[in-house]
Amino acid sequence: MGLLTDPGMERSKLPALLDKYHRPICIFLYVAGIVWFVALAHNSLNHGTYFSENALLPGLVQGDFHGDSQAVQYLESLTEEAEKHTSSMPYAWLAAHFTQLGLDTFTHNFTLHYPLGKDKIFSGKNVYGILRAPRGSSTEAVVVSAPYRPPSSVLQGTAPSIALMLAMAHFFSKQVYWAKDLIFLVTEHEQLGAQAWLQAYHRTQSGAGVLDHGDLEGRAGAIQAAINLELHSSHVSHVDVKVEGLNGQLPNLDLVNLIHRLCQRENVHHTFKNRGDHPRPETFHGWVHQLQTLLSMVASQASGVPTGNHGLFHRYGIAAVTVEGQQQQGRGWRSVSLHQLGRVLEGVCRSLNNLLERFHQSFFFYLLPATNRYISIGVYMPPFGMIAGGVLVKALALWYSTSCAAEKQLQNKQAKKKIDYGVLGCVPLVVLMHMASVALACGPSLLSRCGLLMALSAEDSIFLGISAFCLTLLMLPFCLNRYMNLQERSWEIVKIFAVLELGVLLFAGAVYNFSLALIITISFTPIAFIVSPSQSRVKLWLKSFILILVHPMSMLFLFVMLDTWNNFGDLPVGKLLWKSYVATKRALMYSVVDGLIYSNWVFQVATQCLLPVWLLFWHIVHYPKPLLSD
Repeated sequence: MGLLTDPGMERSKLPALLDKYHRPICIFLYVAGIVWFVALAHNSLNHGTYFSENALLPGLVQGDFHGDSQAVQYLESLTEEAEKHTSSMPYAWLAAHFTQLGLDTFTHNFTLHYPLGKDKIFSGKNVYGILRAPRGSSTEAVVVSAPYRPPSSVLQGTAPSIALMLAMAHFFSKQVYWAKDLIFLVTEHEQLGAQAWLQAYHRTQSGAGVLDHGDLEGRAGAIQAAINLELHSSHVSHVDVKVEGLNGQLPNLDLVNLIHRLCQRENVHHTFKNRGDHPRPETFHGWVHQLQTLLSMVASQASGVPTGNHGLFHRYGIAAVTVEGQQQQGRGWRSVSLHQLGRVLEGVCRSLNNLLERFHQSFFFYLLPATNRYISIGVYMPPFGMIAGGVLVKALALWYSTSCAAEKQLQNKQAKKKIDYGVLGCVPLVVLMHMASVALACGPSLLSRCGLLMALSAEDSIFLGISAFCLTLLMLPFCLNRYMNLQERSWEIVKIFAVLELGVLLFAGAVYNFSLALIITISFTPIAFIVSPSQSRVKLWLKSFILILVHPMSMLFLFVMLDTWNNFGDLPVGKLLWKSYVATKRALMYSVVDGLIYSNWVFQVATQCLLPVWLLFWHIVHYPKPLLSD
C-alpha cells in the first residue's frame, strides 16, 4: 500500500504494471477461482469424513432398542387422538404419556404479536418431559425434539416422530447409564414453538421482540446437542440429514458424521439433500453428482432459513441436526422400520452421553458434496479468495490511476483545493445512497400499515411498496446530476468507494455465511469490472440491463423462478412465471418476517449492504460526464 500512497508512485513499475494489466488479471482470477471451486466436488480435492471427538465412541455403542411395536401402538393412539384435534395439538394426551413414563412433564405457553399488517396475536403451547440423569447432577442435557403437525396442516405429518420419541423415552427410562438429562420436546407451530422454547430456556430475546416466549416451569442442564425428528411414516425408504441453520450456521461436523456412521451400521439408507452417494465418485458422472449435491447445499445455506427446527439451536452454541424420514417409491429403495431408526437414535443419544465437554473439535465451517466427504474452510476459501480478489485488484488499479491524475494536476499548478473537492464531493453521494437503503430496510412495517388503508394484504403491500421504492431509486442519478457539481473523473472515486465496500461485504460475509457470500461474489465481481460511464448508447443500455439483472429484487425473482422450474418444470411458461411471481412475493414476505422474529439477516444484508453498492454502480453507469475513451 505504501507504493500506492507514495507521491512518486507514477514512476513506480509495480503499480504501473497493475494499472496496465489489471483487466486480464481480474478475469484470470475470476475464471480460475470458479473452476477451482467447482473442481472441489471431486474426491481428489476434498477429504473423507472422520471423528475429531473420540469421546463419542460410536463404534462401542451396542444397540438394544426393541420398542418398535410399542412405537406402533403410540402411533395408532396418537392418530386417533389427532382426529379429535384437527387444527391443534393434543396437549393433554402428550402430557399424560410423558407423565406415565416417569418424566418431569411441563407445558410451555408462548404468544406471537404478528409484526406486520393487523395486530394479530397467535398463541401456542409446547409440551416437554425431562428424564433426569441417574448418574449425573443435571448439569448437562441432550434434546430430542419433534414438531407436531395437525391433520389440517399442508405439510407432511410427523406423528411417527412423536410415537418413536415416546417409545425411546420408555426404553431410556429403564436404563441406568445416563450421565446427561434427556429432554423430549414436542413443539407447536413449527419453528416458532422451537424459537420460543429456546428463548425461554436461555432467558434471551431475539428479533424485534414480537415473540413473547413466556416462562419455563422446569429446566435441565446446559444443552450439549439436539436431534430433531421428522418422520412421515412408520416405514421410510431413507433418512435425510439436514444441517443448515439460521443465517447459514452449521452444526459441528462430528455430529453429522455420527448419524451417517450409525445409519450405515444399522443398514439404514441415509442421504444428504435427498441425494445418496454415487457408487463411483472418481468418475466424471460421480463428480457431476457430487457437484449437484454441493450446489444444493450452497443454495440452501445462502437463504439463511433453517431447514428444520434444529437450525435455531446453533445460535446458542448447540450442535443440532434434523433427521427426516422420507418415503420414496421405486427400484433400489428398501423399507426402513421404526426398529432400525430407534437403534440409530439410541446410538446417537448414547454417543452424546459419552461427551466429556461441548463440541469444539472438528469443523463448524464446511461444505458437503456427499455423506462421507467434506470440504473444509481451509480448502474452499482459496478459490473464493481468487474469485473475490479481482475486486481488490480493481480497487487498487483505480486508486493508482486517480492518484496519478491528481499528481499531474498538481504538477500543472492547478489548485489543490479543486482536487480535494473531487474526493469530498463524492461523500454526500455515498451517504445518500446508504440513507436511501436504510429507509428501504425500515419500510416493511410502515408499508404493511399503509396497505391496510387500501385493503391490501401485508404480502402485497410490502412487495408493491418495495418494488415502487426500488424503481424510484433508479431515477436518482438523473435527479442528482442536476444539483451535484461533480468533476469529470469523480466517478472513479465513487467506484473506489463502491468496490471497497463490496470487498468488505464479500470477505466478511464469507466467514459467517459462505454460500451467500459466494453467490454475491460470482454475481457482482464481473459488475465491478465493467461498470463505467459510456457515451455509446448501446453500451449504456447493455450495462444498465446487466445491472438490472443483479439488482437484489431481480436476483430474488431469478432464484425463485429457478427453484420453481426445478420443482414444476412441466408447467407452461405463463403459469411458471405467474407461480414464480407469487412465490417471490411470499419469499420477500418471509424474509422480512424471519428478520423480525428470528433475526434472519438476509433481508438486512440485501437492503443495507448490497443495495447501496448496486446504487453506486448504477450512478456510475449514468454519470453525467462520461470519459471520451469509453
